Amino acid sequence: MQFTNEVEAVDALHQSFKNIKAEIGKVVIGQDEIIKSVLIAIFSNGHCLLVGVPGLAKTLLVQTVANVLDLDFNRIQFTPDLMPSDIIGAEILGEDRHFKFIKGPIFSNIILADEINRTPPKTQAALLEAMQEKAVTAAGQTHILPPPFFVLATQNPIEQEGTYPLPEAQLDRFMFNVQLNYPAFADELTIVKNTTSNKEVKLGKIISAKEIQYFQKLIRNIPVTDNVLEYAVKLAAKTRPNTELASETINNYVSWGAGPRASQFLVLGAKCHAAISGKYAPDIEDVQAVAEPILRHRIVRNYRAEAEGLTIEQIIKDLF
Repeated sequence: MQFTNEVEAVDALHQSFKNIKAEIGKVVIGQDEIIKSVLIAIFSNGHCLLVGVPGLAKTLLVQTVANVLDLDFNRIQFTPDLMPSDIIGAEILGEDRHFKFIKGPIFSNIILADEINRTPPKTQAALLEAMQEKAVTAAGQTHILPPPFFVLATQNPIEQEGTYPLPEAQLDRFMFNVQLNYPAFADELTIVKNTTSNKEVKLGKIISAKEIQYFQKLIRNIPVTDNVLEYAVKLAAKTRPNTELASETINNYVSWGAGPRASQFLVLGAKCHAAISGKYAPDIEDVQAVAEPILRHRIVRNYRAEAEGLTIEQIIKDLF
């Protein structure tokens, strides 16, 4: 892709976002904010955790995104007996009596980690290097994953029997923790009407892997004013109890706050939110727009907060 200046490039990203969202909306009904968050994570080169009860189209959303973006897609169903080699791949002895590496399903552009909390930590950890380094190591050899690379994981919040909660280190690798809610009545009517008939929806390929990589670089080149940068860093710092910027609410109800990675994602997310909204630089409102899904899984409530029924969302709103 060639543009004469960054203004033209941002305009192209803004238009591409609208086209992608409209195409996804043909299949996924009434989840506009969720679709927006997933696309921001992708254009920011981040990963996304989708949390919601069964039947809210988490898997369908990821599959539809992969189709519209014209990317390679693999679904990994996480189960208690899944092994790291089932994800990464393994070395086998070939007919020529030499070992060769057989790539696992992680060698794809978009990975759907379905029910990621249903597999033991040993297997969950197989994703850590891939998510951070965009590479995997097997038998002492490092294998680069095909760019662009994203992990979109799903999790069921209500059925905890037989699950293994994700460790904080792995949760921190996800840019967004997005909560899916039940659809509105009118949206559910449309969903039922569309899915109980013979209606077929054909999706167009809106954007290629090379174009996504171009827009990822564009996002990083978008300028940020000092006051917006300071606001993002202060917002993350305010979540840390017993520090200079911590409020009384944070000191009383939070046992652990967000780390520097949250500050980085707040700035990147704000840049992307501004660009897909047709703006050429982010402001404080853009930081606030992406703050909740970025901070939600990085703030750990203490027992007092749980006993008094204070939610993470209420704590985040108090920060503003």
